[in-house]
Amino acid sequence: MRIEMWSDIICPICGVTQQRLRNAVAQFEHGDEMEVIHRSFQVHPDLPPDGVTQTQLSRNAGMSVAQMNAILRPVEIAAEAEGFGPYHAIDRTLGPTELTHELLAHATEKGKHDEAWIGMFRAHFSGNRQLWTVDQLVEFADEIGLDAAEARSVLESRRYRRQVTEEQRRAERMGAHGTPFIVIDEKYGIGGGVDTNTLLSAIDRAWRESQPPKIVTLDVGDTCGVDGGACAS
Repeated sequence: MRIEMWSDIICPICGVTQQRLRNAVAQFEHGDEMEVIHRSFQVHPDLPPDGVTQTQLSRNAGMSVAQMNAILRPVEIAAEAEGFGPYHAIDRTLGPTELTHELLAHATEKGKHDEAWIGMFRAHFSGNRQLWTVDQLVEFADEIGLDAAEARSVLESRRYRRQVTEEQRRAERMGAHGTPFIVIDEKYGIGGGVDTNTLLSAIDRAWRESQPPKIVTLDVGDTCGVDGGACAS
């Protein structure tokens, strides 16, 4: 069964939700039959390339520092409780991620899907890494075993630009208005951050509904054998 999750690397709710999703899959009894695929959805395309702090971004949105803390400190605590490790949703710098998603698409094509997505979430939220300029992304690509020269060529040519754009449009056609957005088995959509138990329940329901009905056979009447022999009573 396929589980798709649309997110942005700089979205703090996405970072904790992808950790919860992987925890839910690990706890599910048929988790080894699940395929988790990350999809691209850029949430702040208009941020300056040199980046802004979370505090600056919140103030620009009309939010006080106290309001920002009230929203994001619980996210940090939840992420750490889920096993993410140190999580910095407030004390960080964020920027436009269009190129970031194009590198993620390239990494997926090269068989580095999980390494790239999980690695970027951890680099950004645990290490406050800035991962949106060509040089920053090429350095990261090299760290996860991608060819640095090829990664630079991919980013400069914008080879995956259309693919990344279409991934976001597909989510929007299914009703997504932001991130995170999860679709289970192409049937069930979950918008926004939810806890691990809610994800586990949704996965369990989708799994049960995807299985063929079990037929209980009662051998109570006369039958004829499949070998063409006489009917037995």
